[in-house]
Amino acid sequence: MKPATPQYFAVPTGLLRKYDRPGPRYTSYPTVPVWTENFTPADYEKHLACYAASDRPVSVYVHIPFCEERCTYCGCNVVIAQRQDTVERYLEYLFREIAQTASRLGRKRHLLQLHWGGGTPTFLKISQIDLLWNKLHDAFEFDPVAEIGIEVDPRVTTPEQLRHLRQLGFNRLSMGVQDLTPEVQTAIGRGQTVAQTEATYKLGRELGFSGINMDLVFGLPRQTIDDFRRSVAQVVKWRPDRLAVYSYAHVPWVKPHQMQINEAELPAGPDKFALFATAIEQLIDAGYMPIGMDHFALPEDELAQGLDNGHLHRNFMGYTVSHSRDMIGLGVSSIGDIGGGFAQNDSRLGGYYRRIDETGWAVYRGWTLTRDDEIRREAILGIMCRMRLDFAELDRRFGIDSESYFHEDLSHLDEFHSDGLLEKAGHSLVVTPLGRHFVRNIAMTFDAYLPHLTDTATTKKPIFSRTV
Repeated sequence: MKPATPQYFAVPTGLLRKYDRPGPRYTSYPTVPVWTENFTPADYEKHLACYAASDRPVSVYVHIPFCEERCTYCGCNVVIAQRQDTVERYLEYLFREIAQTASRLGRKRHLLQLHWGGGTPTFLKISQIDLLWNKLHDAFEFDPVAEIGIEVDPRVTTPEQLRHLRQLGFNRLSMGVQDLTPEVQTAIGRGQTVAQTEATYKLGRELGFSGINMDLVFGLPRQTIDDFRRSVAQVVKWRPDRLAVYSYAHVPWVKPHQMQINEAELPAGPDKFALFATAIEQLIDAGYMPIGMDHFALPEDELAQGLDNGHLHRNFMGYTVSHSRDMIGLGVSSIGDIGGGFAQNDSRLGGYYRRIDETGWAVYRGWTLTRDDEIRREAILGIMCRMRLDFAELDRRFGIDSESYFHEDLSHLDEFHSDGLLEKAGHSLVVTPLGRHFVRNIAMTFDAYLPHLTDTATTKKPIFSRTV
């Protein structure tokens, strides 16, 4: 049943001000800034071996970093490639990494989810797409109904590429829209017309892609409520299966190219949230269900069903209902979550190449989860994915008395209860509809590492985006 719309957009200004602070998005726990560069290729091989000893399926993420030009708002790891030999060299090393990974898994592992991200994966020529596809098929056993997705940029993705991707077996598309207002696109260095976006979407539907996602971003320079409302209205007319409505993270101390953005043109605080509020209202009125903190899906989509049946999960590819909890990351800057540990590849092309030449792996930092990490990770995933912290489930899974285990953390939840963001229901904590807007803040309570990471005495600049 569709929740009453006012529950999702009538948020008191005082709460926005109160909870607007830097905080993680919890695609992992512990979060990436906690990880150590003392994590070695040998450590990564131990986690691969731990996974290889199991019969679990796997998800795979492949990073294609290349773009024709850099958008000034972008927070992704991107390489502006002017020469084709740059791409060819990268693929050579990527193929070496795929082969090295496959050699450590003992046999072809059952693959349930594959995603090509970037950058712009369709920067590759069709012949290069084929080479990469074949290398992955040599390394993994694709499930007949595997979720196989790719990020496409309507400005550069050709009809021929879309047709070829569908013929290969890709069944999901993720399209960046951000904002269709020309003034906003000018401010972020992205010229993407409505016609380009619509043509890519319609062809994807005609070709039979079973899931199409679109990304919108609020908090961009020059955005107004009226203009953003028109962008959302246009997207709703297209009727994508899923929508992500992301908050723009302005972190020029991390992404120097963002210095090109005029900070005076950025909406902030309640003004920024008003943009999100109008999107929420429109999407729920159009029949979309809120999923997690900033995702929306049609009721028949598996993400919406996963929220209802408790199968929703969160990893470095976003929200998913894949039964695979292990993920291998391939390519520059990619992240893996495998065999009880996290591992990230070097984010620089030169470093990626050098490390593979020296050790066979591109890993430069990672983390081996402790028992406490695993317990807290499940608590945070419960809040972020199911809007519920089920103490009985934690007790059963880890053999603990979770209310005693989290006694100190629970003592810090009073403000969320008094502000109507959390409720106690039996042996569970339940995030209210109002609380969904602040789910990151609630999850932060259970993060044992966060106090040090956000200590202003040791941190000069925030390392996380703001929660509002």
